[in-house]
Amino acid sequence: MRLFSGKIPIISDEVIRVLCKDGDIEIIANEEEEARLDVESVLREYLRTEREVEDQARDLLTARGLGHTGFGRAKRQIAEDRGFGLGEDAVAWICDQILDLFMHTHHIEEIYSDDQVLRRKLADILKKHMAEDEDLDLEVKKRMRHLEEGTLAWDVEYDKVQSKIRRLKGLG
Repeated sequence: MRLFSGKIPIISDEVIRVLCKDGDIEIIANEEEEARLDVESVLREYLRTEREVEDQARDLLTARGLGHTGFGRAKRQIAEDRGFGLGEDAVAWICDQILDLFMHTHHIEEIYSDDQVLRRKLADILKKHMAEDEDLDLEVKKRMRHLEEGTLAWDVEYDKVQSKIRRLKGLG
């Protein structure tokens, strides 16, 4: 599962819309946009932290002179040490952060549902949007078998190939 920055406003909007419509949360009058931006900030923080973990993994491999063959393993270890979720664990990590945000934001008047209900609804929304792009991610990686994942060249080429496939499929 992968979170793409272009999906962040869509996911944030759906989270607020669904939870309000279902009566799980109540937002302070005229602050729906602020609440949506709060959710966006959690998703953007996830992407920022993910990039930071990737950079640390690259630096670690370079410092040890290991090349990039252990990139995935190093990335997972760094994420685990930081209590950060990658892959399937990303959804749970993001849900925890959004629930924590709901408890502390000044834009939400009341939370009516318990954590389990909110977590399930959040996870459903996140999985739906993150899985949509999983096929795209697999197609991009399949076209990039000539490069080693985790290298700078791989990162640059990934973005190029992904943009090309998105245009070809009309995904914007």
